[in-house]
Amino acid sequence: MMDINTTPLIDVMLVLLIMLIITIPIQLHSVKLDMPTGNPPLVPKQSQALRIDIDASSAVRWNGELMTHASELESRMQMLHAQVDQPELHVRPDRNASYAVVAGVMASAQRVGLTKMGIVGSEQFAP
Repeated sequence: MMDINTTPLIDVMLVLLIMLIITIPIQLHSVKLDMPTGNPPLVPKQSQALRIDIDASSAVRWNGELMTHASELESRMQMLHAQVDQPELHVRPDRNASYAVVAGVMASAQRVGLTKMGIVGSEQFAP
């Protein structure tokens, strides 16, 4: 008879399977979490948002108040920069406003050092 005797092979495979089952750690149904200790962090207070509106005639308004000179706008921005908790600055340009005026307002904010600034109302520029 020329067949291979598979009994010793099956015996070795069963022994290896039993060893594998024994060495696998027991699975627990719990999850180990490392929770923080101490006091919870303070919730930052919501700062107010200041609006700078630029209308179609390129007039700049600070919270509804008309700014006649760029130096007046920049001095108000410097007062914001001096505050400990800087408020957000929302720039809302009109679709027909001059790009030079909008870029000038953003450059003034960057020059002064304001970091919390965003463009609001950009959906009007979508086709």
